[in-house]
Amino acid sequence: MSYTLFYAPGTASLAVHWMLIELGVPFEAEAVDIKAERSAAYLALNPSGRVPTLVVDGRPVSESAALLMLLAERHPQGGFAPAVGAPERAAWMEAMVFVANTLSPAMRDWFYAEKDGDPAGAAAVQALARLRIEGAFERLDGMLADGRPYLLGEMVTTVDLLATMLMRWSRNMERPATSWSRLGPYVTRMRARPGFVAVCRREGLTEWLNA
Repeated sequence: MSYTLFYAPGTASLAVHWMLIELGVPFEAEAVDIKAERSAAYLALNPSGRVPTLVVDGRPVSESAALLMLLAERHPQGGFAPAVGAPERAAWMEAMVFVANTLSPAMRDWFYAEKDGDPAGAAAVQALARLRIEGAFERLDGMLADGRPYLLGEMVTTVDLLATMLMRWSRNMERPATSWSRLGPYVTRMRARPGFVAVCRREGLTEWLNA
């Protein structure tokens, strides 16, 4: 198995970069300047020009959630997803789709409201995005109400990596994820993982670390 990750620090590629580190598998990593025009070579790999792109055994694959699920399937020994047929599999799939389809798009609307649409309507788009983001945080906070350490129970899964990455993006919002009573300690647990510390070091990220 061979992997080459194209990433940009602190962006949607962070969760995939983090998971590769957690799995302990060999991989190459190449930074992409997302503020500059993409090269023809990169656009050939990912026509959207976005990150991440993971070249898996010579074939490019994109989309963070899909890559996390693919890596969990290719490396079941990592325990980042319930096995096919396991009773917990449905809850894992539901949570992955919820985070990828609800929280992630709302985050993009918040940050890119003016760029992706009519600047005159950006404030309204951001207001709706904020409601969706806070509603998602409320739901994730509720998943921890029974005292479980991670979103699906005792084990860290791809859901935790994806959700934590998106929670990091809220750090400068009026109500960051850490302001929820259960998400705050949860984030501290996730940030304490050696894999998170390592990915931040590799990407040169100094904000949002445990003291």
